[in-house]
Amino acid sequence: MTSTSEERTEPGPLAGLTVLDLTLALAGPFATFLLASLGARVIKIENPTAPDHCRENAPFIGRNGVSLGRSAPDDISVAALNRLRGKYAVTLNLKQPGSREVFADLLRQADVVVENFSPGTLDRLGVGYEFAKTNNPRIVYCSISGYGADQRTTGSGKAMDAIVQALSGLMMTSGEPSDPPVRVGVPFADLCAPVFAVVGILAALRQRDVTGVGRHVDVSMLGVLTSLVAAEPFDLLEACGLPQRTGRMVPRLTPFGVYEAADGHLAICAPTDQFARGVFLAMGRSDLERDPRFATRDARVANMAAINGYIEAFTRGRPAAELAALFERHGVPAAPVRSPAEAVRDPRVLARGETQPIEHPEFGRVADVIGPGLPIRFAGARADAPRPAPSLGQDNALVYRDWLGYSADTLERLRAAGNI
Repeated sequence: MTSTSEERTEPGPLAGLTVLDLTLALAGPFATFLLASLGARVIKIENPTAPDHCRENAPFIGRNGVSLGRSAPDDISVAALNRLRGKYAVTLNLKQPGSREVFADLLRQADVVVENFSPGTLDRLGVGYEFAKTNNPRIVYCSISGYGADQRTTGSGKAMDAIVQALSGLMMTSGEPSDPPVRVGVPFADLCAPVFAVVGILAALRQRDVTGVGRHVDVSMLGVLTSLVAAEPFDLLEACGLPQRTGRMVPRLTPFGVYEAADGHLAICAPTDQFARGVFLAMGRSDLERDPRFATRDARVANMAAINGYIEAFTRGRPAAELAALFERHGVPAAPVRSPAEAVRDPRVLARGETQPIEHPEFGRVADVIGPGLPIRFAGARADAPRPAPSLGQDNALVYRDWLGYSADTLERLRAAGNI
């Protein structure tokens, strides 16, 4: 991330907090990635016989660049490089006798636990919230699950992102009215739930500062996504005659949507009279402003097919970048529709650290790979995940010997018994 030395003079806002990361896949690891980026010391705990399966996700990056399968033993999953950045990695098999005692030692040094196992899994292993608060009453214990820690799942019990998108109604908000359900390409549930988990963790930490007692923070992926869907009154609009699924356009804000250009598409947002006037002037059609069909918001909504027809007939004849500049000169918010590859390499977001070039820990920048950064900046403080993604158990000696004070004999005994 590009920043001045002054901006990096202080550690992140969560410096001094220790987080135990018992997460897998995406939703949980993304929450702890955010906490690490905010300055917390995050200790990633993995079963040595069954590590986080994000380590096996394609594509992989190594000395030969990017590939869909491992071409060498030191190739690393790009997903792991993204999700494990900023963390320390230890191994601990919680199914083994004696591992609970090790976990208890970690708990007594920690402020936060984050887990995203199916509800009841860690309780059955004897390391759930009751165990955690017994060993550390100040612990904030966050559970991210498909349907809530108080709910038992049905079917396979696995709340995959597409399952949650389906149940939340999100799939029926995009596309044209006659289209089949549309899955949002970004794993929306997996990425939104951890943001709310971090909000809950920070609130519980603030409350702990007052009461001295930690809390169980319970975040449901289905609850998060459904609450976001409920932020738009789709059913009420449909009852008023506007279809629930409106494709490229937002009829109630006409002209507002995505229009064809000569070489792609352009987003135009002109929901007010002033913006609509700018659209007409950019098109060289000031007469449309005086047309009673388009003179007011309500009139434009009632005649949306006509106004969108005029606009798209104009935009189809010019390149998207040229159109965006033209509309912007007339005060109308407009932008070309970019590909993900173009968007994540925008110099503005790269300069702010909101996306970041990703390097292989050993071979460096062997390919043009871009991953997520922290899209929050703090004056005078660092906010990023500076440690590269660790290998499995990379920090066992650091955490168990140096931080917990275990002897070399104890570490060897734990290794021999299969605990670590």
